[in-house]
Amino acid sequence: MKPSTALLHREQSIRDAVQRFRVCNPRVFGSVLHGDDSDGSDLDLLVDPLPETTLFDLGGLQLALEEMLGVSVDVVTPGDLPARIRESVVSVARPL
Repeated sequence: MKPSTALLHREQSIRDAVQRFRVCNPRVFGSVLHGDDSDGSDLDLLVDPLPETTLFDLGGLQLALEEMLGVSVDVVTPGDLPARIRESVVSVARPL
């Protein structure tokens, strides 16, 4: 299944999962945003950490979303992005 299809059908469930794992402001970027994802693509999700967010929260969210959606998911924070692309990714990422 294409990640964009999974996203279309489960967007509210994704927002609910984001809240459970102590992050906020979920945004899509990458191939799903550009409309060129395929069956083998992953869903690139940018989230903002809260002060209490841990790596376990980020990993737990990734695993929960992969299980829920049936596609590979990459969960990153702005700080995880390389400095040379951070501003451009953050500026175009689409909020859920």
